[in-house]
Amino acid sequence: MATHPLWLLAELTYRCPLQCPYCSNPLDFAGPRFKHELTTDEWRRVFREAKALGVLQLGLSGGEPTLRPDLAQLVGAAHDLGLYQTLVTSAYRLTRERLAELKSAGLDHVQISIQAAEAELSDCIAGAPSHADKLAAYRYTKELGFPLTVNVVLHRRNLHQVGEMIRLARDLGAERIELANTQFYGWALHNRRALMPTREQLAAAWLVVEQERARPDNRLEIVWVLPDYYEQYPKPCMGGWGRSYMTVTPSGEVWPCHAAGRITTLRFDNARERSLEWIWSESDAFRRFRGDAWMPEPCRSCARKDVDFGGCRCQAFLVAGDAAATDPVCSLSPHRHLIDAALHESGGGDEGWTYRAARSSRAFASRE
Repeated sequence: MATHPLWLLAELTYRCPLQCPYCSNPLDFAGPRFKHELTTDEWRRVFREAKALGVLQLGLSGGEPTLRPDLAQLVGAAHDLGLYQTLVTSAYRLTRERLAELKSAGLDHVQISIQAAEAELSDCIAGAPSHADKLAAYRYTKELGFPLTVNVVLHRRNLHQVGEMIRLARDLGAERIELANTQFYGWALHNRRALMPTREQLAAAWLVVEQERARPDNRLEIVWVLPDYYEQYPKPCMGGWGRSYMTVTPSGEVWPCHAAGRITTLRFDNARERSLEWIWSESDAFRRFRGDAWMPEPCRSCARKDVDFGGCRCQAFLVAGDAAATDPVCSLSPHRHLIDAALHESGGGDEGWTYRAARSSRAFASRE
């Protein structure tokens, strides 16, 4: 029996002024599949249907959601429905006036990404001069009374700054910092060789996290998102497929998670053509991996199947070519050797990466 969704991620647009090489957006984000964005009225209907299904929390994301000129209208519509809203933003050119408008419309919480603790590295990773905008936006959020989460995607090039980023979040008055080790989907998978950290880097960063958490004066919630490829077992991805979470893409496709659209063996229904209730309850894509009947061995007989739900279906497809396979990250998976090979080939060299605008990191550095 399917549970009700509690969280909706509304990817309002895939347009973005930043070009982060680990972006979770699809590689074909600019293609015809996602070209025709949902209108204001279509998003309002999506929010109504989500609320009726039981959704409580709404993430407004992208791309960069502030590029939608109707963002305040969408925030107001969601507020009127009683949805708790988080704006997930790069904060590029985000003014105090725009944030104040969103506050008046009913926005509850702001999550701002940061790429590094200092401007030169942060701007290089983002592929655009944006660090100063981010620091200004952090200050605006606190002045306006928003709860603030700082989000950092960790990888080979910035793991050494974990301590500085935690201290920056503390100095900015954030309630929470999410240290999210890169998950290899979308552009991150494309750039895996350049982004993959070493085991030694991860161990050093984790030691810093433990030390910062243990500080007697620490009031900052420090979240560490596990680096899958170096783990013995997979994490319970999204709390299980189609159990509590759904993503609606800019063009209206509805996915069980933000990466599911990469699974080419599934057909995803569109909110323009079907209700969210039907998609959640009846669509093949959402039903395919619910429960444990789909599980192969060793998952089906494993005591952890109610803990990790077989791991990540997207990772299984992208690495092993089969969305129904045991997550290759698992030490018990017959495909674990594929993960080990990826770790071996990404041994800590100085490879350049490709930005999502198809420029190289070396080309960006040459302009500095």
